[in-house]
Amino acid sequence: MNIAGIICEYNPFHNGHKYQIEMLKKSYDAVVCIMSGSFVQRGDVAIFNKWTRAKACLMSGCDLVIELPVIYSLSSAQGFSRGAVSILDKTNVIDVLSFGSESGNMGGLREAALILKNEPECVSTKIKDLLKQGLSYPAAREMAY
Repeated sequence: MNIAGIICEYNPFHNGHKYQIEMLKKSYDAVVCIMSGSFVQRGDVAIFNKWTRAKACLMSGCDLVIELPVIYSLSSAQGFSRGAVSILDKTNVIDVLSFGSESGNMGGLREAALILKNEPECVSTKIKDLLKQGLSYPAAREMAY
């Protein structure tokens, strides 16, 4: 059995999310979503409650929704993803992770991932300088990159 995993918030669930699940169902036997609960990554209360979002997910073809514990959903992007990937990995059934992108630019996403994995010294220095100027880490990191 081939199973795809999606790390998501669905805040709110929209047609792009539905499309992603539908496309995965064409190639995989099942789709498992790990979704933030009442609180989402940016520390906000979710627009719709977790039950409504999970129902929309299930009605769109997802086979299982797992709630991402709040310790991860309120974490940094790295903590959010690390927690979600770890939980999906521990199920021992996920074959592939799927994600959506507003840009649709796989080349740019790959390039960004490589830079993040092997951060150049000039970027690290720029982040430190921007932090000294009072920017938050996420803002400094975005500007440096």
